[in-house]
Amino acid sequence: MRLKAAAVVPNHNGRRWLDGCLRALAAQTRPFDVVLVVDDGSTDGSPEVLARDWPAVRVLALGRNHGFAAAANRGLAAVAPDCDAVALVNTDVELAPDWLVRTAAALEGDPGAGAVACKMVSLREPGPPALLDDCGDVLRRDGVCEQRGHGRPDDGRWDAPGEVFSACAGAALYRRAAVAAVGGFDERFVAYLEDVDLGLRLRLAGWRCRYEPAVARHWGGGSAAGLDRPVATWVERNTLLLCARAFPARWWAGPVLYRQLAWLVAAVRARRLGAFLRGALAAAPLLPAFVRERRALRERAVVPIEDAVPARPWRGPRAGGHPRAGF
Repeated sequence: MRLKAAAVVPNHNGRRWLDGCLRALAAQTRPFDVVLVVDDGSTDGSPEVLARDWPAVRVLALGRNHGFAAAANRGLAAVAPDCDAVALVNTDVELAPDWLVRTAAALEGDPGAGAVACKMVSLREPGPPALLDDCGDVLRRDGVCEQRGHGRPDDGRWDAPGEVFSACAGAALYRRAAVAAVGGFDERFVAYLEDVDLGLRLRLAGWRCRYEPAVARHWGGGSAAGLDRPVATWVERNTLLLCARAFPARWWAGPVLYRQLAWLVAAVRARRLGAFLRGALAAAPLLPAFVRERRALRERAVVPIEDAVPARPWRGPRAGGHPRAGF
């Protein structure tokens, strides 16, 4: 079955990137049925640029900044029910011309797939060989979300299609009905790990995530300047929220506690303790609500959490990690 596909581009002050992003969308060998930019309260002239240079592109103006998760949800709702598949594309991403034809084929070929992850490579350091940014995400029982291949050369090791835990929402194709069935993105996450949380809920509901090595070139961090807190603060906050709702107590007493202590030590050594502690403090008021939601999440699940997040190393050399990261 051929799915109708929309491209949704959440944009907050991404004027610098819009032209490259939209040109790549327009150059797809399988055209998108709808291209929608969700303008999330931009103040950099983005709406004016869109009206002047891209009059055929639909624009949904939110008026004020709500965060990536909310902008993505508004975009998903705006293209329903006309489109069955929705590509979320960051403004600082440029898709290869065959991106949609390949990811759509992966989604159409697997009725149990709720999403398709792709091979994201760095626009900052294009190579050759290009540096990889993300080849699908892996969630560990210590709460770390590892981006497969991140920081490593694109040397062919991630060129085989297959299955991964979840997709980076910077460039991913989603089955709209699957996302709607699990409640969409949790807007309380605002930004960072909101896609991992969605991926976990899709997994628990029985959906798979395919990996198709279609290329998306990503500048990385292009939208971070619009956030009111450092990235490290958002990651710490949202890691605690994700684990509070989904992870059993025995994981908290082992891998999660270990990771939090390791991050605390790393923050002290890197003189980023303030950003880490602000993340924990920001999570604290929300933690009781997330803990209360744990039972409902488990009752709705058709896949046990132990299968959704299988055991794998969470400390030592075999834990993986990124070449340029501190874990």
